[in-house]
Amino acid sequence: QVQLVESGGGLVQAGGSLRLSCTVRGRTVSMVAMGWFRQTPGNEREFVSSMRWSGGSTYYADSVKGRFTISRDIGLNTVYLQMNSPKPEDTAVYYCAVQRVGASNYGLWGQGTQVTVSS
Repeated sequence: QVQLVESGGGLVQAGGSLRLSCTVRGRTVSMVAMGWFRQTPGNEREFVSSMRWSGGSTYYADSVKGRFTISRDIGLNTVYLQMNSPKPEDTAVYYCAVQRVGASNYGLWGQGTQVTVSS
């Protein structure tokens, strides 16, 4: 069984910083990419950022570009989302996800971690 374990959420002031972590635990998974998504009540889950596991190419939503940074530690099977200068509109439940080799989309999801940005 594979689990994605997220941590690092919480309350942060606008303009501060916060780092989310997501670790893949369990049996070995061959990954194409790991990503971060977020969701607010009544809205669909939206893409935030992703990273190709091999090669490290990164992708960002326009709304977070220049403020958030995704990175990974291959040895720890962990992906991070460094959130700098967060805004109140970044408040959401953040989910990490894995796209496995052979899959066309993200099929493994974490349980989500709440991020609240106060003004």
